[in-house]
Amino acid sequence: MNETNLQHQTGEASFDWSEFPRLETPRLILREARPEDREGLFGLYADEEVMRYIPLDPFESIEEADDEMGWHARIFRERTGLRWMIEERDTGEFVGTCGFLGLEREHNRMEIGYDLTRSHWGKGMMPEAIRAVLDFGFGPLGANKIEARVDPDNAASIRLMDKLGFTLEGRLRQHEFEKGRYVDLLAYSILAEEYSR
Repeated sequence: MNETNLQHQTGEASFDWSEFPRLETPRLILREARPEDREGLFGLYADEEVMRYIPLDPFESIEEADDEMGWHARIFRERTGLRWMIEERDTGEFVGTCGFLGLEREHNRMEIGYDLTRSHWGKGMMPEAIRAVLDFGFGPLGANKIEARVDPDNAASIRLMDKLGFTLEGRLRQHEFEKGRYVDLLAYSILAEEYSR
């Protein structure tokens, strides 16, 4: 049995949180936020189409991007999550974010979240980024279960969950109050034993 499979079975984490991890894929670099990301992050979250299924109002000021990056730094310090900035390897262009929140060490469970600039939709970048993040979650983070919450109207995200092998667990009715209304969410998950197959 290799080390990764043993981690899957025991939920043993090898990540020590001393340094933010850098991940690389053929087309992408996933890394810690830097001050120069504020413009790209603002552009991402100011886009109403990107924000359609995200439980936040579109950003109206660059300071909101600073606050968002401050939250990224805080969840890493608290060891409750990690949020990677995604950049295109060839151009260095900011294309989105991806990461974990709500890390529950006792249960080796966490939730994944992701977003991508509209100009990069439909290019297969998010599946590529998420696979790297899942490798890290089920590997060094020792996750047994990774969850996702998806708006039932977000067809692209539902297709992504299916493509990545997530299982639909059910519908959380009126689970969140977002933008003036209660919304349902679809609960998806993937287990370490399923991912390793």
